[in-house]
Amino acid sequence: MSRTAKLTLAGTTAFAAATIVFVHYGQQAEKAAMHAGVVRDVEQQRVKKERQLDFDLQRALEEEYKKVQSVHDGGTVLEKPR
Repeated sequence: MSRTAKLTLAGTTAFAAATIVFVHYGQQAEKAAMHAGVVRDVEQQRVKKERQLDFDLQRALEEEYKKVQSVHDGGTVLEKPR
């Protein structure tokens, strides 16, 4: 084999190997980013569920307090005794 043929073969082999490595690491980075998105979505769902449970608890407490206490809305003006 001539020197030119050997250099061409070495160059194309190196280029092909570099391309494979580049694509491999690109896929790994994309996979990691997608997994991070899934983790973020799961965390958002957990927080949403937690907030909904807190809201439901507050609503139940409000109903319980309304049974025990008389509640006036803020728009009504009560007369002051003289």
